[in-house]
Amino acid sequence: MAFALRKRGPSKFERAADGSMTLVEHFRELRSRLFRASLAIVVGLIAGFALAQPAFNLLKQPYCRLPGMMVDGDCQQFLMLAPADGFILKLKLALWIGLIIGAPVWLYQLWAFIAPGLHRHERKWAYVFVTIAAPLFAAGAVLAYFVVDKGLAFLLEAGVTGTDSQLEVTRYISFVTTMILLFGVAFEFPLTLLMLNFTGVVSAKRLLSWWRVVVFICFAFAAVATPDPGPFGMTLLALCLSLLYFIAVGVAFLNDRRKGRGKEVYAGIGDDEASPLEVDRDQVAAGQPVEAVSPIEAPEPITAPKPIERRYDDVT
Repeated sequence: MAFALRKRGPSKFERAADGSMTLVEHFRELRSRLFRASLAIVVGLIAGFALAQPAFNLLKQPYCRLPGMMVDGDCQQFLMLAPADGFILKLKLALWIGLIIGAPVWLYQLWAFIAPGLHRHERKWAYVFVTIAAPLFAAGAVLAYFVVDKGLAFLLEAGVTGTDSQLEVTRYISFVTTMILLFGVAFEFPLTLLMLNFTGVVSAKRLLSWWRVVVFICFAFAAVATPDPGPFGMTLLALCLSLLYFIAVGVAFLNDRRKGRGKEVYAGIGDDEASPLEVDRDQVAAGQPVEAVSPIEAPEPITAPKPIERRYDDVT
């Protein structure tokens, strides 16, 4: 018994890449991908609701390690100003955990919608940058937790109330999560420089020439954006950003050497410098005389067209 093999048509990715998908089909695909991403976040939210208490216990460890906060082996309770603060805080933590758990799904849905509009080499570098971005964000989050753990005691001791002050729970958790988010996003800074270099916008030599400005911007950003007013967190963030900048410049130099940049004819010449010209001192020989050209004859006169009634017969 013979089975006829049905020819498989192009996939949605191929149709979106070659431009054969209509606008309505694009909206339908966007709707389906948003639904899948939302479903993944909802599933992660349910899981995060169960993991909210362990996450809260982890985030409150810097508070519990403060001097005088341990009473009979138990951490002193936070201060709550409203009855619903605890439940709202649990929902916020569940949402954060849900976004992290559902990140592989909703990031893939976002990428699957954007990728057809990119070239093959652009998709390849996007995979590399996303692979590097996740560890960098995690490293920034770990550094933020370390800064909170070491800098919280300084903030309380430098105040007028002392370390025995009881903190309000929602403000404390908001302070810690903001630090984690800020440090994680700030650690993505070298990826921006690498993207500029890999796309050919700036060279590694040009990036290195900006090192004074970049270091100043790193310290200014750390001083303004960090919610921790203590010098420990700001200085550590600025130093880490400066170190990441120099690492990115080193990778950019390797990329330029691989692509052969800097070996062009005018590579060593500045933008405001004139290019060297070779002076040719050889005498130019006189050209051969041009012979006279015969005159062009006048064109023949054009016959006048026939009247309109004589051009066509009765049928046409």
